[in-house]
Amino acid sequence: MADRMAFTKGHGTENDFVLVPDLDGALGLSAARAAWLADRRAGVGGDGVIRVVPTELADEAHVREQAGAARWFMDYRNADGSASEMCGNGTRVFAEYLRREGLEAGDEFVIATRAGAKQVRADADGWAVDLGPWRLADAPTAERDGFDALVHIGDGDPYSAVSVDLGNPHTVVALPEEIDLATVDLGRAPTVNPEPVNGTNVEVVRPMGPGHIAMRVHERGVGETRSCGTGACAAAIATSFWAGSLDTGATWLVDVPGGRLTVRLLPDHGVELAGPAVLVADGSVPADALPA
Repeated sequence: MADRMAFTKGHGTENDFVLVPDLDGALGLSAARAAWLADRRAGVGGDGVIRVVPTELADEAHVREQAGAARWFMDYRNADGSASEMCGNGTRVFAEYLRREGLEAGDEFVIATRAGAKQVRADADGWAVDLGPWRLADAPTAERDGFDALVHIGDGDPYSAVSVDLGNPHTVVALPEEIDLATVDLGRAPTVNPEPVNGTNVEVVRPMGPGHIAMRVHERGVGETRSCGTGACAAAIATSFWAGSLDTGATWLVDVPGGRLTVRLLPDHGVELAGPAVLVADGSVPADALPA
């Protein structure tokens, strides 16, 4: 290992990440090392860590199978070091990094994730990513009752919610009108019933007007964050579902504490996320400071 490990800090609507280049696949990234890098006091600090590695050198066979379409794998880790399927805001920051470093030259290309290959393209908002197909996790129950889960936030009564799978899991809460979005306590993880096997991200949503919602999120393995890209998509999908208007081509503005994202509903239950991606700093850390 080199004496120092390079990194870049970036964010998408203030959902921030530590990007670590591993261009020959020799570095690896243990859970302990990812958690140290994400630590805001002892490490660099971020909501997650992204290892930049050639797709053909990924650890997982199903990721390596994407190498024909995608040169680079976004090896995404939550702040606690656990591996995650993908991250919507992270895909845009990853794309910005690849182009800045000359690893991709075009305005449109494909990246590999644990949730499959994702098409990204530069646009007026920064980057847009086709997140692929989504599904209701328990469609029969949701379509019958309007919800498929109950979410306990703090010590109050549970809220009804619907579960949306975008390659990673989301549970979207329909916040009652009398509850102020700003006062909801997301300092500790909400309790979801039935409890998802692999945990879930929880979004709390407030309609703001036609095609416009506001959202806060508690991310699995992280805590409350300033933004969640796939969560914004899940929130728009759930709101459309409750309104009975899952129309192809609908566009939603989603306000999060860190800014604004745009969500577009696509044919065949597809969804596109667009928003800014900013690289704010480059640096390095001593190799001997890293855990094994």
